[in-house]
Amino acid sequence: MAGAGVGRAGEGDVRRALGGLFVNVAALLAGASPGAAQEKEMKLMTVQDLLALPQPAPDHRLPFGDHPLQFGELRLPAGPGPFPVAVLIHGGCWLAPYDLGHLSALAAALAAEGVATWSLEYRRLGDAGGGYPGTFADVARGADALRSLAAAHPLDVARVVFVGHSAGGHLALWLAARPNLPRESPLWAAQPLRPRGVVALAGIPDLAQAAALGVCGDAAERLVGADGATRRQRFAETSPAEMLPLGVPVGLVTAAHDQVVPAVVAEAFAARLAQAGDRVRTWEVAGVGHYELVNPASSAWGVVQAAVRQMLAAP
Repeated sequence: MAGAGVGRAGEGDVRRALGGLFVNVAALLAGASPGAAQEKEMKLMTVQDLLALPQPAPDHRLPFGDHPLQFGELRLPAGPGPFPVAVLIHGGCWLAPYDLGHLSALAAALAAEGVATWSLEYRRLGDAGGGYPGTFADVARGADALRSLAAAHPLDVARVVFVGHSAGGHLALWLAARPNLPRESPLWAAQPLRPRGVVALAGIPDLAQAAALGVCGDAAERLVGADGATRRQRFAETSPAEMLPLGVPVGLVTAAHDQVVPAVVAEAFAARLAQAGDRVRTWEVAGVGHYELVNPASSAWGVVQAAVRQMLAAP
């Protein structure tokens, strides 16, 4: 595990690094990664391993809208509470085949450590209403639903952290950026729930960069739809890198052997956060890949716990 702190990458260095990277995640999900032999030797998790993890049942599955995919899973720690809350947002390249089930083990593990978890489902690419604006409207509505949930469950909405993995890391960061939306945006809300901090696990904070690198294939472009000036405007409303400052602390956790989201993505975003005046801390976990970051049985678990705890403790 590499430690904390943020170094500032020079603009030219970032551009040169970006120019040498192209990751086709569609191929990765099919098991045809350029480093497949290395993964096998190191015994890194695959997406199939992730989907095969145990999926402990939640304490409650609760709707926050009328659509079948507008629901969340609530898990509560033992004891009377009120408990701090991690709002969890799953990844899967914003694609319909990947649902919140693969975060169940992580959600249950956090609850066992005293942090209630509210894991959100949402419409994705391939679902009716998925993409812009439906995907964003769903996670926003789900996060804001915590206020009403706290009337019936022992939740402390003053101690909330947004946690997302991969594409879910993008959405977690976007939730924190919502106060910066222009009033004329269809995604604007008057009083969005504010977290103590955000933890992005191999997150995708810059949609334009993701599209340029081929992270998740063409999913970033499909997520916002349209093209030309309309696409650029939608990126401005949905890409956290274009919505700074966030105004809350950010934790960026990366995997040393991540072949899905290149390390330069977090490095560039950390530099932009620092330049905008946001507080940011980075962790790199040695010996793991993209999927271990959400496996509580992996060596990454201690780092994830520490990141969540630190963001919950932020003033």
